[in-house]
Amino acid sequence: MARTGLAGAVRVARWADAVLGPGSAGATADGKATLSDPTAERAGADLGLSAAQIRAEWDTARLAGLVEVHGDSARPGWRLRAWDRDDSAVLRGWVALFDAWSLASPEPEEHEAAAVAEVVSAMPQVLSFLQLSAGPVPVVQLLDLLQQRVTELRTERCEVSYEPGTERSAAARVDPAPAVDTPLEPLLDWALRALAAVGALTYGDGQATLTPLGSWAVWVKLEQICVAAQSPAGNIEQSAEDMLRGCAQLRPNAARAEYRAWLAARPVGSAVTQLIDAARGEDALLRGLAFEALRVVGGPAEPDVHAVVDEPALRPYALLWLAEHDGADPEDAHEALTREEATWLWVDTAAAVADHGEAPMLVRHLESAVQPTVPQLLDEVRAVGHPRTVQVLVALAAAHPDPALAKAVRRAAFQVHTGG
Repeated sequence: MARTGLAGAVRVARWADAVLGPGSAGATADGKATLSDPTAERAGADLGLSAAQIRAEWDTARLAGLVEVHGDSARPGWRLRAWDRDDSAVLRGWVALFDAWSLASPEPEEHEAAAVAEVVSAMPQVLSFLQLSAGPVPVVQLLDLLQQRVTELRTERCEVSYEPGTERSAAARVDPAPAVDTPLEPLLDWALRALAAVGALTYGDGQATLTPLGSWAVWVKLEQICVAAQSPAGNIEQSAEDMLRGCAQLRPNAARAEYRAWLAARPVGSAVTQLIDAARGEDALLRGLAFEALRVVGGPAEPDVHAVVDEPALRPYALLWLAEHDGADPEDAHEALTREEATWLWVDTAAAVADHGEAPMLVRHLESAVQPTVPQLLDEVRAVGHPRTVQVLVALAAAHPDPALAKAVRRAAFQVHTGG
C-alpha cells in the first residue's frame, strides 16, 4: 500500500536522478529545491503528466525522503536507492510523509496561523481516537473531540477569554492567541482532506476511517511514545554525549533499550547528527558507543555514516557499520577494513579501555589485534599515527605482568614520543 501511494513520487524522483543528475540546477532554480517551470514541463512531457502533477509528486518525494535537499541543491535520498530491495525504506518514507501531512496540502489562508497550529497539535489525539475506533467515525464526533482538545491546549497555556475594555493577562499581551470562537469545522475539513491525500484515511459522506496503513502508522507513533516513556536509565532528556556516558556502564541489552528510548524521543535526522558529533570528540569510548547507537537507528543513518567514511577518526567505525548494514556477519565485518584501519581501530579501542576500563581488560585487548605477534603489533601501531598511541602503550606497559613484554612496549612508546 505504501509502495502504491508513493509510486508517482518515486517515478518523478527517478526521472530527476536519471535526467538531471545529482545537484542539477534544474531542480533548484529558486534555491529551495523546487522544480523550475522548464524542468517541470520537460518532466511532464517525458512522463505523460501535467506540470502541476509533476510538482505535486516532486513535493511528495521531498517530504518522503526520496529526494534530499542539501543547501541549494537536491539529490536522491537513501530511500530511493533502497526502494526495490528494502521494504522498511518504503514504510519509513511513507511515515515521513504521514508526519508531514500538514505540509502536503496548503493550509487555509483565511484562518489565523495560530488556529491552524492548534489544530495540527490536536490532530494526534483525533487520530488516536480513529485508531481505537477501528472503523468509520462521524465527522461531528471528531469535531467535538477536536474542540475539546483545542480547549485543553489553550487552558494549558493559561489563555483566558476577554471582553473589549477588560484587562488581558501578561502572557496574552505578549503572545496573542486566536479567538476562542474560531470556527474549527473548516480546519478539521482541511486536516482530514490533507490526511486523506497522503493515504492515512478515507474521508467522505460525513465520516472518516483510518486506512490500514494509517492505523499502522498511528500504532507505531503510540509505541514510540511508550518506548520513550520507559527510558530505563533516565537519560532520555540528555544530550547525545551525556546519554552515551550514561550507557557506558550498562549491559549491551540495557544500553540498546536506552538508545531506543532516546531515539524515539527525537527526529531521526537530528538524533543521527548528534550521535556523529559525539563520535567526533576526543573520548574513544563515546565513539564506539555512538556507532552502537547508530546500529539501533539502522537504515536512516546510512547516508550520514557514508558521509564520514573519509574522516580518519570515524572511518573504521563507519566501514564496520556499513558492512554490517549490508548484511555482513558482525564477526566477519572486520574484513571490510585494511590492516592499517584495523590497527588504528585497535589503538582507539585500547584508548577507551585505558580511560574507562581496568588493567586486565587492556591486557586482554592484546588478543584482539590482527597482528600475530606483539613485536609486529608494535611496529604497525607506531606507524599508524593514532594521536593516543603513546598513552595507550604506556598504559599497556604499566598493566602487563610480563616484564620483558612491558619493557618492549615502553620502548615503543618512547620511540613514538621522540619521533624515532
